[in-house]
Amino acid sequence: MAAAVVDVSSFSSPSCCLTRHLYLRCRVDFGARALRGTVALTARAEREALRCLVLDTKDLQIFKATVNGQDAKFGFGQKHSFKGTPLEITFPFELRRGQEAIVEISFESSPKSSALQWFTPEQTSGKKHPFLFSQCQATHCRAILPCQDTPAVKLTYYAEVSVPKELVALMSAHRDGEMPDPEDSSRKIYRFSQNVPIPCYLIALVVGALESREIGPRTLVWAEKELVDKSAYEFAEAEAMLQTAEDLAGPYVWGQYDLLVLPPSFPYGGMENPCLTFVTPTLLAGDRSLSSVIAHEISHSWTGNLVTNKTWEHFWLNEGHTVYLERRIGGRLFGEQLRQFQALGGWRELQNTINTLGETNPITNLVPDLNEVDLDTAYSSVPYEKGFALLFHLEQLLGGPDIFIGFLKAYIQQFAYKSITTEDWKKSLYSYFKDKVDVLDKVDWNSWLHAPGMPPVKPTYDMTLANACVALSQRWIKAKESDLCSFNSADLKGMSSHQLIEFLALLLLEAPLPVSHVKRMQEVYNFNAITNSEIRFRWLRLCIQAKWEEAIPLALKMATDQGRMKFTRPLFRDLYSFDKSRDLAVKTFLEQRACMHPVTSMLVGKDLKQDQ
Repeated sequence: MAAAVVDVSSFSSPSCCLTRHLYLRCRVDFGARALRGTVALTARAEREALRCLVLDTKDLQIFKATVNGQDAKFGFGQKHSFKGTPLEITFPFELRRGQEAIVEISFESSPKSSALQWFTPEQTSGKKHPFLFSQCQATHCRAILPCQDTPAVKLTYYAEVSVPKELVALMSAHRDGEMPDPEDSSRKIYRFSQNVPIPCYLIALVVGALESREIGPRTLVWAEKELVDKSAYEFAEAEAMLQTAEDLAGPYVWGQYDLLVLPPSFPYGGMENPCLTFVTPTLLAGDRSLSSVIAHEISHSWTGNLVTNKTWEHFWLNEGHTVYLERRIGGRLFGEQLRQFQALGGWRELQNTINTLGETNPITNLVPDLNEVDLDTAYSSVPYEKGFALLFHLEQLLGGPDIFIGFLKAYIQQFAYKSITTEDWKKSLYSYFKDKVDVLDKVDWNSWLHAPGMPPVKPTYDMTLANACVALSQRWIKAKESDLCSFNSADLKGMSSHQLIEFLALLLLEAPLPVSHVKRMQEVYNFNAITNSEIRFRWLRLCIQAKWEEAIPLALKMATDQGRMKFTRPLFRDLYSFDKSRDLAVKTFLEQRACMHPVTSMLVGKDLKQDQ
């Protein structure tokens, strides 16, 4: 038998005991900023004479534990700086291999839980009611409830959540009705069931004054009242994307596919919580131009949620395949040229990330060593874009997109409901393409998977849509002061928002432009007036890197008006690197820190050397 894969990011030992179902009953207390309640775990012994279960916790209080209703002894192990604290529960009796027991634990989360962000009414769009959302990926579920917080373990769950009755609760599960709280007439209880086994990082909860609109036969969009209609318009293509994904990857097994637009401090573009994708309001461009994030989260329903990385070293299996599927959906709906263009944009994004992290940084390995690494600090575009580049390269080597999608479908079928490693994936690839083993053997696997920096091979890209961006960026890079009058608004005629993003991204890969150039760019293109977040973000970075002082307040505003880390961290880093804005960047961060998501606050604090 193969040796068990050890998850260095978790204290739990699923090879001894496996949790298979979770039943949560909890009360959301906005006053105390805490969740309190009980979690009952159905645990199965994986070896003989089992006497204990080790769970992950982080900043939790534990009041009581029982096993099959009998009181059980429990104790905490040593606290780790970022992994939390192991909780060991001693069974009052031995379990035989294969035997199950119900382990019930009373717990309360901490107001400083890294998984939860609590908002006062003033911090919401409606200004009347408080709001709460969770973000458990990668290892923050343990900061909500005791669990085996490793993607190697998948479980089903049922939950009953008590909230103030004027609010709505939603989870990454099917809504199973609501009822008055028998213990408190000012509250009600929402019930949820998730019958497809999922890793704990996909458990999600949101509570707020939410409304919904139907945008498809299996899709509601949820948001605060102020944003719900705008969101319904922006994400109207969800059903077309779902149908295309099913055609490419196989049946959608989760039933409902709802979307939830969160407050601006949500730290990611989206989070693929099953049945309820969380998204950032920075996608609300008004023209559906940023909807590829929705295609990405939809794709996770197969790659990530159905077939899951066994440990976080293999995160690229989740993200590289998801980016591949996302771009295949885009190609089907909007044309192959767009897919090729976005693939090239991803390569530039990877170059940018590797420039920032350093080309010998071991975190830029596709399969990095994560022992004693805080996963929040290791997060980057590498697993997404280096992973995609490998799959795109293989697609080109093995016969093109139609041939390669056959493999992807077979891979999903083979590993559905399982958690796997890169080795499992590679064996599956070799087995599917057994007639092309000679081609696969020529791939430099070691450099692709285990070396830092850019990949050993650059795939081929159709340049049709990129050529205009390259030509215009080169004109600006080579322009002397005397050439600036040759630029005018007609330069951008016929360019899509995707092309504007690429044009700015190309400039960001070069040495900073002189301030005279960015001033002229503003005069002729008026980028300050563009609200599309992806364009605005790159434009403001360009201005700050060029040391244009007039852009400082605009960059600070964007860094703090929303908290998507993709935007907030680079903007703060650029402002910190510019001597004229360094002190103001630090002062603004310290003033805003309390309103930030806990993970964003921690990482920007590190970037600005303000670690608490």
